This record gives sequence, C-alpha cells and structure tokens, in this order.
Amino acid sequence: MKNKKKRKSAWLTFLKNKELLVMSIPAVVALAIFHYVPMVGVIIAFKDYKYADGIFGSKWVGFKWFEIFLKGDLFRISRNTVLYGLLFIVTSVVFGVLVAILLNELKSVIALKTYQTIMIIPFFMSWVIVGLIFYIFLDPVYGAANQFLKFLGMNEVLWYNDPRYWPYILTFAQLWKGVGMGSVIYFAALMGIDPTLYEAATIDGANKFARYRYIIIPELVPLITILSILSMKDLFRGDFGLFFNVPKDVGVLYPATDILDTYIYRGLRTGAIGLNAAAGLFQSIMGLLLILIANGIVKKINPDNALF
Repeated sequence: MKNKKKRKSAWLTFLKNKELLVMSIPAVVALAIFHYVPMVGVIIAFKDYKYADGIFGSKWVGFKWFEIFLKGDLFRISRNTVLYGLLFIVTSVVFGVLVAILLNELKSVIALKTYQTIMIIPFFMSWVIVGLIFYIFLDPVYGAANQFLKFLGMNEVLWYNDPRYWPYILTFAQLWKGVGMGSVIYFAALMGIDPTLYEAATIDGANKFARYRYIIIPELVPLITILSILSMKDLFRGDFGLFFNVPKDVGVLYPATDILDTYIYRGLRTGAIGLNAAAGLFQSIMGLLLILIANGIVKKINPDNALF
C-alpha cells in the first residue's frame, strides 16, 4: 500500500513539474555525453592500449599499470601533490580571510573598489602569462631578483637549478594569482553579518580584536569549513598550469615541482596511455575518498557545518 502511495506521489510530482523536466532534458543529455560517457575510458587503466585496436579491442592486463605506478614515482609525486594541496588550502584560507577583513575596514567605496580590482586582475591572467612574469624576475642573468641581490652585494641565485626555493615561489605565485578572488567570497560573508552584533559588542565594551574573535571569525567558520571540504578533492589534483608554466618544466626541479598532473602529462607525451590512465584513476578515487572523509569528520564534530 505504501509503495502504491509513493508511486502515485512521484507521478503527481512529475505531472506538476513536467514543463520544467522537459526543459531540463538538453542539459541532462549534455551532462551525460560530456561527463558520464567519457568515463567509459577508465578501462584503459586495465588494458595495454593500442591505437590500432581501440579501447575495447586492446588486450586486458589487469592491475599491471597500477603495480608499475605504485612501485615507481608514486611516493614522490603523491607527497608533493598532497603537501602542496594542504599548504595551498591553509594559506588561501588565512590570507583570503585576512584580505577580506582588511577590505571590510575600508570606509571609502572608491578605495575598496580600487584595491579589489587590483587584486582580482591576476586571477584572470593565464598561467602562461604568470609564468613569463615570474621568469622576468627569476631569469639567472637579467632577472630583477638577481639584479637586486647584486645591488645588495649578495651572490646571485640560479633559481631554475635549485629546487630548495620552489615551495616558496609556487606558494607565492598561487597566492598572488588567487587570493584576490578568494577574498571576495569571505568579503561577501562579512557584508552579510548583522550590524546589530557589532553595535551590541561596542556597547559591551568589546574592542576591535574582540569583535574579530567573537563575531567575525565565528561567522566565517561555516563558510571556511565548506570551502575547505570542497578543496580536499584537490589534495591529489594540483593546478597543472601553476606547476608546469611557472617552473618551466625543468627536470632538475622535479623533486620540488613534480605532481600527479605534470607526471600524467609527461606520460601522455611519451605514449604511456595505460600507465597514466591508472595514475589518473588513482587520483580521482583518492580525491573522492578525501572529500568523504573530511565531510564525515566535520559531520561528527558539527553536523551544521557539513557539506552533506
């Protein structure tokens, strides 16, 4: 009896929203064609793919490519990918919130719009352009960085020959390009805080830092939590443009700049289709697991801040 009522309710819901459902058909078809049908290609990770034989005609090799990948460069590139991902999540949140708070303190609308525009401009630059800008500063002979070091009487640095500096360079590049747009989200959240909270805090004698601690930060915590959970998927999926264009794909820098995405790209250039399909599948599975784990932890601590 209950099943009949459920089917009847579902049919009534369909009839009630049939126009909207019909309008959604093109979007659903496009989603299926461009997002779900290509997932069939995941079987390449289990085959010795040959162009002449195609995906379905190539020979099955089981977990051969996964074994090669796990015994090869997995530790180095996974370490780099995860550590950079964690570093970028933390720095993006800290500097994004800091910039949003500083913008919120501005009283002049003109100054606010000017600073926001200046900080957002790098976000719309391609990583190719950003890579060239950084090369202008880091060029071993004519770069502005070495010219400045010479002016201070210090030794020049061969930036593209020494991996030690690149965790700092890549972090700075990621922040310079993305912090402006990232701060917009937090700034919008600050604008939505009830002004009466500030008034009540002022009446109670709270200074500016107390308002940050007891009003602004707690109000931003749910947003920070959700964005951090969503960012977990990127712990195993770095920004290819950043890690390829800024270090210029210099081999000597691989210990500090090589991640899963650049590893897969180089493999595709050499024709190792199956091996790189296995690496890509590993990357996707780990990203999904990290989101589920992070959301589960947040749900245990505070269900209201969980994503789902």
